[in-house]
Amino acid sequence: MKTKTMLVKIAMTMLMLALALPAAASDYTLGVFGNANEDDTINMQDVTYTELIILEYRDRTELADGKHDGKINMQDVTQIELVILGREKEITIIDSADRTVTVNKPVERIVVLTYPDAEAIKIVKAEERVVGVSSDIKARETFFPELSKLPAVGVTSNPDLERILELNPDIIFTGKLKSMGTNLENKLPDTIAVTCWDMGRLEVMTKNIRMLGYILGNTEDALEFCTFYQEYLDEMIKERVSDIPDGERERVYIEYSEDYRAFATGSSGHEICVAAGGVNIAADLPRFSEKPIVEVDPEWLIVENPDVIVAAVRCKTGLCGYGEDDPEAIGLERERIMSRHGWEGMNAVAGNRTYLIDMDLVGSTANFVGATYMAKWLYPDLFEDLDPEAFHQEYLTRFQRLDYDLDESGVFVCPSAPEVA
Repeated sequence: MKTKTMLVKIAMTMLMLALALPAAASDYTLGVFGNANEDDTINMQDVTYTELIILEYRDRTELADGKHDGKINMQDVTQIELVILGREKEITIIDSADRTVTVNKPVERIVVLTYPDAEAIKIVKAEERVVGVSSDIKARETFFPELSKLPAVGVTSNPDLERILELNPDIIFTGKLKSMGTNLENKLPDTIAVTCWDMGRLEVMTKNIRMLGYILGNTEDALEFCTFYQEYLDEMIKERVSDIPDGERERVYIEYSEDYRAFATGSSGHEICVAAGGVNIAADLPRFSEKPIVEVDPEWLIVENPDVIVAAVRCKTGLCGYGEDDPEAIGLERERIMSRHGWEGMNAVAGNRTYLIDMDLVGSTANFVGATYMAKWLYPDLFEDLDPEAFHQEYLTRFQRLDYDLDESGVFVCPSAPEVA
């Protein structure tokens, strides 16, 4: 009898080990406590992995502590099972500022302070739970016809705390800077979860949308968008440029909405450039703040002589965006940029390869559209079949559920991308 019992235990252990085989390779680790095997999702493999940690067959991982109480035990197994079923009472995440935040569930009242976060919330179909927005979101009536009607809670960098408290949110979504989250957290009660998000960068987009799906209880729509997004970037853009030798890649200066400020490593502009096969000449210049933005010396830029210049323009300038229809203003801005002192001899200006793009297509969940325009501008022959406007329209219709026709309205780039072959 003892022999039979021992054989059963051995068989069960072998089964658990088989179930806990290493997860398929992923480009990121989903930052949700309960993701015991540290892959890109939470499933029964995490349950088994946690049980094996308890039995000392696997090394402890930080995210196996589903309850986030400093211990790994059967309570964590139960928590992971509840997360899989969508029935957990709370969930703990690591946000974009590397802050550990516990969110009470279900999330029923949301305050959102940045427009990329608002776009992401719409992707997971949780916009009806938003009760307050920043003045920036409120001003974007065309893109956010419903959210723009909600109470304003001030600007992103200095929100109205009294108004936020009146709205009694369960969670606040703010920008990626740690200082923003910490300042808010220190001034608000513990019952309000303050979360920082970077919804503008290609390299963390699928991770963040997947996490958002877990927090707001819609993992299916989050996965649908992430699958579309990643497959498009990988198959339509990254695979095509992968064979371009380093020495033959286009060198690009990507300006950040202000004269002589550029996107550096870790920024949305840098990542769409790299994805499109370009070399960001300002990637490693020293920063002057928390943001991955650098100041560029005009003489240095002339010496660097980029092949292509791309300048991001903010929609609030009235030059571009969903609320604009006349391309004349952005055309004049392009002329102003190209006529800067000493620029007439630069390759990007002499070769008429200077472009302007709406910042909303660079630093939001629509950044894959910006990457498509970038690819067309850098390698027009390689990407002659890609239609950025078509993918932009699919994003608006399918994932934002927005009644907006790009053939009739909107100014987003100057000049337009080469025609589709």
